Amino acid sequence: MVLNIWTKEGPPVERIQILKDKMLSQPRFVSIEQALIITRTYKEHETDSAQMKRAYSLYNSLHELEIGIEPEELIVGNRTKGVRYGVVFPESGISWVDRELETISTRPQDKFLVRDEDIEIFRKEILPYWKGKSLEDVLRSRAGKEIDAISKVVKINQKDHAQGHICPNVKEWLEKGPSGLQREAQEHLLTCAEEQKDFYRSVALVMDGVKDFMMRYHDLLNQEADENPRYASDMKKVAEICKNLSQRPAQTFHEAVQSLWFLFVVLHMESNASSFSPGRLDKTLYPYYKKDIDELRINDQEALEIIECLWLKFNQIVYLRNKNSAKYFAGFPIGFNIAVGGVDEDGNDFCNELSHLFLDAQEDLGLPQPNLSVRLHKHTNEALLRHAVRVVSKGSGMPQFFNDKAIIHELQKLGISSKDAKDYAIVGCVELTTQGNNLGWSDAAMFNMNKVLELTLNHGRCLITHDQLGPDLGSLSTYETFEDLENAFQTMMLYFIKKMIPCCEEVEKAHIDILPTAFLSSVIDDCMEKGMDVTRGGAHYNLSGIQMIQVANLADSMAAIKMMVYDQKRISAIDLETALEHDFKGFEVMRQMLLNRVPKYGNDVEWVDQLGAKWAQFFRDTLRNYTNYRGGLYHSGMYTVSAHVPMGQNVGASADGRLSQTPLADGGLSAVYGRDLKGPTAVLKSVSRLNDDCTTNGGLLNMKFLPEFFKTETGIQKFCSFLRTFVDLEIPHIQFNVVRREDLLAAQKHPEQYSSLTVRVAGYTAYFTELAGDLQNEIIARTSYDNI
Repeated sequence: MVLNIWTKEGPPVERIQILKDKMLSQPRFVSIEQALIITRTYKEHETDSAQMKRAYSLYNSLHELEIGIEPEELIVGNRTKGVRYGVVFPESGISWVDRELETISTRPQDKFLVRDEDIEIFRKEILPYWKGKSLEDVLRSRAGKEIDAISKVVKINQKDHAQGHICPNVKEWLEKGPSGLQREAQEHLLTCAEEQKDFYRSVALVMDGVKDFMMRYHDLLNQEADENPRYASDMKKVAEICKNLSQRPAQTFHEAVQSLWFLFVVLHMESNASSFSPGRLDKTLYPYYKKDIDELRINDQEALEIIECLWLKFNQIVYLRNKNSAKYFAGFPIGFNIAVGGVDEDGNDFCNELSHLFLDAQEDLGLPQPNLSVRLHKHTNEALLRHAVRVVSKGSGMPQFFNDKAIIHELQKLGISSKDAKDYAIVGCVELTTQGNNLGWSDAAMFNMNKVLELTLNHGRCLITHDQLGPDLGSLSTYETFEDLENAFQTMMLYFIKKMIPCCEEVEKAHIDILPTAFLSSVIDDCMEKGMDVTRGGAHYNLSGIQMIQVANLADSMAAIKMMVYDQKRISAIDLETALEHDFKGFEVMRQMLLNRVPKYGNDVEWVDQLGAKWAQFFRDTLRNYTNYRGGLYHSGMYTVSAHVPMGQNVGASADGRLSQTPLADGGLSAVYGRDLKGPTAVLKSVSRLNDDCTTNGGLLNMKFLPEFFKTETGIQKFCSFLRTFVDLEIPHIQFNVVRREDLLAAQKHPEQYSSLTVRVAGYTAYFTELAGDLQNEIIARTSYDNI
């Protein structure tokens, strides 16, 4: 349905504000409650398979975890009674928790409070059983040396937590519910092969637990309704919804939204991972909404209230990471990504009333979750585009925008069907996926191309530690031509790619052995038919995505070397080599030449942009020579989360004039902060020179605009035209911060006054005051535009 106008009635109702205030005022703790249940369960089922141990653990957690509600809630459920609690999950990681439990409340990034009694219980009852058995410890014993050997160049991910970054089949879940999926598993169990029986038993068991979990909320709501007369009627209504969902599929809009939330709560209880994403909810939920509207069961304001209650729930789950990972994924990016708009299965424009209601919810609440995305294409409805731009202007960092023209064809080249490609969704930050049938493993690793260049210029030695990290292929002063340098760089790149792939395979093997996921498998197409867990390759599509970090710095450094050393010979190779070794101390004039006399990526200078595009393409093409452990393709992405800060800390001084251990460019497609001097359109032109097949795992372009730009209708229209140009240039992604530098500086100085200030970090929104200082400084340093 295409809408020509959209008007919104009134501000958020009182209920929403009460719930928002309650959520934001609650402290954030480490929780060991589920870890105790899992530990006891494993002791009781020592002789069972990993598949059944995991299923019994989830079943018991669904029965036993303490639950809570707020009387104002229209959507209930959480994996802990407290909101934003960090859950210790012993099956995934235990040794890092032991090392960091006392300091997690004081670390620089993503702090959690810890109760003293929980530390004692953890050490006495949980740690002794799991030492050496968790995913983290098993991987350390199997491949620790190999992973450590490349860690300055490649960050291997998913080593201490289960796999997330997946979009379940929400439509099927709503149509079947836990009862339907349980019956399906039981029917398969009657005729399946012996080796499939544990899989189907595990699915049937966890669905029994899910039904009980729903009924526990039914009972609690009815119990507490009598104590809250103001909301008693609503509480009893939600209780009845929970009971219905335990017995049959969703039938109304309210039931569908509640069922959706139960799905994601249970996914997090099972896997304790990030980036389970709902996908195209304006498509999936629309039949329920339309039926209720047509039958006068609900109006738009009531629907918006239900949606905003769901939006609040998306902000109540965060993920507990170790201190190193917290640097790479700073600000709790849990990644509930919802996409609106885009094309339908026939390639025509798709949007409806829910597309706009979702935008309204973001405008009202301005919270970091869900990660709201708008899919654009040549014929995007103007009303949807203008509405999205007005929400962007409010400064929450959302929505972000994806380009169907740049994405759909490239997904098909990966072997994805036309139907699935047109129906693509986004998981986590910017990672592309199909809906309900894909274990994309989109965060397999991050590959630091700038560290590879550093080693190529320095005999394979690290400029910071002087350790020998790679082969000695020479140094800048030994390469007679720029072509010699590029050949050595290619050899070094291949060396680390060949080291990286076996490490990724070891991670996948460990997940198969230790973290089978019955509940997740039940909502991923083909797993039930195959009787195969998703970790083993049960999904219809089995991809692995690796991020290349960071093309802007690489292009700038290569351009500086080519121009200054080889073409113009204004700087000698030995002098630049010495300057890099000494972090430009005593070479400030040279550094300023490198910074200011060489054109930079992001300014529409084709030869510079092509240097980045060339090596991005080489990385992507090389990955395609490999298949992952599940038999699927490797493909590439260009996004960083917040890894550009810690990965920059691993890179010494670089030929673009960057000082040692300072941040790399943000985003992935973005220019280095402060170097994009010719305006936003020039940035788009530079980014458009990167091939879209390099970003099938996701690409990220960050931009920052001043709020004043959006104050007039002329400004809004210019911005809409800018986004149309983004589509025409076939750039996969773009996102915006709309904020003043002065406000960010004030927030650094007086964080207590800016606790609700949100910013776009890199593919996700976070509270600015919850970010570590070096990441805050990098965001402040990004170029701000006041015109297009």
